[in-house]
Amino acid sequence: MGLDRIINVEDMHQLAKKRLPKIAFDFIEGGVEDEHGLDRNESAYRQHNLVPRYMVDVSNINQKTTLFGREYDSPFGISPTGAAALFRPGADMMLAAAARDANIPFIMSGASTASIEELAEVAPDHGWYQMYTAKDKSISEDMIRRADAAGLSTLVVTVDVPVRPRRERNLRNGFTRPLKLTMATRLDALCHPGWLIRYLKNGTPLISNWAKYAPKGASADDIATFVTQQTAATLTWSDIERFRELWPRKFVLKGIMHPQDALRAAELGVDGIMVSNHGARQLDRAPAPLDVLPAIQAEVGDRMTLMMDGGIRRGADIVTAFALGVQFIFMGRPTLYGAAAAGKAGASHVIGILRNEIETNMRQMGCTSLDQLPEFLMWDEPEDLRRNKN
Repeated sequence: MGLDRIINVEDMHQLAKKRLPKIAFDFIEGGVEDEHGLDRNESAYRQHNLVPRYMVDVSNINQKTTLFGREYDSPFGISPTGAAALFRPGADMMLAAAARDANIPFIMSGASTASIEELAEVAPDHGWYQMYTAKDKSISEDMIRRADAAGLSTLVVTVDVPVRPRRERNLRNGFTRPLKLTMATRLDALCHPGWLIRYLKNGTPLISNWAKYAPKGASADDIATFVTQQTAATLTWSDIERFRELWPRKFVLKGIMHPQDALRAAELGVDGIMVSNHGARQLDRAPAPLDVLPAIQAEVGDRMTLMMDGGIRRGADIVTAFALGVQFIFMGRPTLYGAAAAGKAGASHVIGILRNEIETNMRQMGCTSLDQLPEFLMWDEPEDLRRNKN
């Protein structure tokens, strides 16, 4: 199937599924335990209706968005997605380049298979770095200094991985550290020769940013195991204070889900938060980010930039999130499907699909700019119409 036949994110999803062996596709697709959170993330958007207004001149639609003083061409960016090179060698930098060319931000994962320094070369003005805090805090502090030296604009600290979750798809497939591949997994890989040839040529992807901290002579598998062992159950607000002191530019916490945590972040001088449940990959009973967004906004107001990720599959989802008060959206799986299926061209195609869907939805609604979107939410009671008498 050529990209000209890919008309929405679900088409790209199916193409990625076709081109990847089950062990790789399940790593992208899976949640945790019973995976109820995956459905909550996506279905949350469908609980909100948008009421159109007609007889409005919609010949010019503006979806440009200013985030941390920089104007982007669309109101969304690419979330951090680890182990991307497992799906296609070089995928991390393909995603970064696609974001650069589309003038949207890209967040490099702390489990990226490219390095901070490479990101600074490929997308110096669009690349952010996301950090997983290590048990050995000197590792985290050194990563912060590296991101600073590379000139990256924004540091994102992920706070929602106190322990490694039980991702049962991975366990069944033998995707563990160390790998324990089942015979079925090996046979399935043989049915995907394109992926297998690339894997055999390039080997296990190296988690590049951690390589210098692992024991000398460690293999790619050894480094992955080392990263797993460094999961920081001890991350506290005092660590966030220390990281805030070290980092001289925009500082974001990713994984905030409770209004009181958002308030605490604002009090510590955090520039922005990303409301996120890690793509429903950490706590299966966590609510959808969209469902906690209004309470968080009510708590912190305009004290910090409010971002969100999780469950985005349509431009209409992005429109809905803005109607509920978010200031910027990130998404991970859609562009990762694109990179897995067709490299940089696939990721760029997904960005274009979402951009076009946003514009089409806004035109159909009679909305010409993103800041108007809260006016288009379906009212709960007739009296709510008083909020918009124009």
